[in-house]
Amino acid sequence: MPAAIEDYALIGNCETAALVSRRGSLDWLCLPRFDAPACLAALLGTREQGRWRLAPAAPGASMRQHYHPGSLVLETVFDQGDGEAALIDFMPLRRNGTPHGTRSDVIRIVRGLRGTVRMRMDLTLRFDYGATVPWVTRLAHEPGLQAVAGPDMVILRTPIPLQGRGLATIGEFSVEAGQDVPFLFTCSPSHLALPVALDALRELERTDRWWQRWSDRCTVGGIWQEPVRRSLLTLKALTYRPTGGVVAAPTTSLPEVPGGVRNWDYRYCWLRDATRTLLALMSAGYYEEAEAWRNWLTRTVAGSPGQAQIMYGLGGERHLWERELDWLPGYRGARPVRVGNLAATQLQLDVYGEVMDALYHARLGGLRHDPASWALQRALIGHLESIWTLPDQGIWEVRSGGHPFTFSKAMAWVALDRAIKTVEMHDWPGPVSRWRALRAAIRSDVLAHGYNAARRCFVQCYGGDATDASLLLLPMLGFIEGDDPRMLGTIEAVERDLMAHGLVRRYTSEAAPDGLPGDEGAFLACSFWLADAYALAGRLQQARELFERMLRLCNGVGLLAEEFDPRRRHMAGNFPQALSHIALVNTALLLDRLGASS
Repeated sequence: MPAAIEDYALIGNCETAALVSRRGSLDWLCLPRFDAPACLAALLGTREQGRWRLAPAAPGASMRQHYHPGSLVLETVFDQGDGEAALIDFMPLRRNGTPHGTRSDVIRIVRGLRGTVRMRMDLTLRFDYGATVPWVTRLAHEPGLQAVAGPDMVILRTPIPLQGRGLATIGEFSVEAGQDVPFLFTCSPSHLALPVALDALRELERTDRWWQRWSDRCTVGGIWQEPVRRSLLTLKALTYRPTGGVVAAPTTSLPEVPGGVRNWDYRYCWLRDATRTLLALMSAGYYEEAEAWRNWLTRTVAGSPGQAQIMYGLGGERHLWERELDWLPGYRGARPVRVGNLAATQLQLDVYGEVMDALYHARLGGLRHDPASWALQRALIGHLESIWTLPDQGIWEVRSGGHPFTFSKAMAWVALDRAIKTVEMHDWPGPVSRWRALRAAIRSDVLAHGYNAARRCFVQCYGGDATDASLLLLPMLGFIEGDDPRMLGTIEAVERDLMAHGLVRRYTSEAAPDGLPGDEGAFLACSFWLADAYALAGRLQQARELFERMLRLCNGVGLLAEEFDPRRRHMAGNFPQALSHIALVNTALLLDRLGASS
């Protein structure tokens, strides 16, 4: 059975990522891209779907896990009382000049720290999300194995003796204090020559140095510097370096409800995260990454405005066909396991606001002006003018048809507002008088139909009475002042209707608009949004207390999933989740700017 979600740590190379448990088991690895089929997929089943475990041969060892400071190099320490060994895990970044897709590497080094520890390696390799057993042979001129199935090839190089057992590869060895035992795992297309072997210790030094130099560029200080830097490192690991895109998470089908059906593929790039990603990166001094994300965004939404999507593939791919993998048991029995995401075809009006807001803040933040994108933005606004009154699937991507979501209408206002401000800032062409009239009309419409005077709060849908946590974002977006009585009433409604055990859910189970069975946990980004709303309402002490409560939910290596189940005290949903870490960074920066960190 896979470990609890919070017992995993992330390693990656800015093109794909892997999850390693505290037990030393690498249970999830897709190569060569985030969205490629997994060759180790025990996370969504059992060891038979593919895992790679390195741990003491005898049971009973205590375990602790940490990252090297400022790095994505992971170290798991096993203490057996009379001996201690460390497992060092990392993925070297592709060198300049190495063609993408020709190789991807995972390196694991067992290092003796004290005494002697007997270790065991257990590798079960399965291509195609656990479906395909490869043909395994020994390398001809060096120690190691070659595994091939169709287009896929994996090379495992190590000095320890290996043997096949039950369609798995096993090896036992002893490691003494001061000794290093390397394991080099390389994926490459099977039609190419064997990739050359890397020097494990040299790659360790190079990889550690690369991440530490990147981390040292962070300009954020203060009392929350460490969790902010770890979140930024995580976001960097979730970037797809060749294009600049940022995936929502490196996993698919980790359930929002234990054993439930809310299991989605998050290995794609959502436009909704655009503004908050840009703000987090620019505020921390990472303008190169912010510009790469802005450029990905501009290229990706190019084309017919009527065909704009809410998410895309890593390179801007539009077709993300969703299918179910019925041979996978799912994470602790949560089925179905899905790859692809049908939500890419939905109408979600809020993304127009996100795109316009992101490009506005990119220019405001000092990124290089890009006048060529203005024609595209005008076309997007022109399309939005004709569709903003339509029902849509909204920020929560419901699959039960369209609704008149209040947040979606408010984001249409944001789109017009940012277009107007861009014209005013740069004196660029645009029908600004018409836009001003429409901006005013949309705001009046939201205040008339999205605000429930009897409940004294904004509501999820026009004419309804249910609360929705997305409405906490209205002050951050500039739609309304944070201390406006209507916003204060909305905060009270969220506290009353959506808070459980001090955390915020997206919506009540009775008002769940997705039509799927089962409740869900607290959506972690929403609790950060409540902290933001507290801060903008002048309630800084409450904002700080909630933020610090959220920091305590990070796992032992500083990572957050999509949700947290407050009753079972476990993380839920895909992991680690970019939006959760983006929210952490932006809330920390807001509180610091408003003086709540002192």
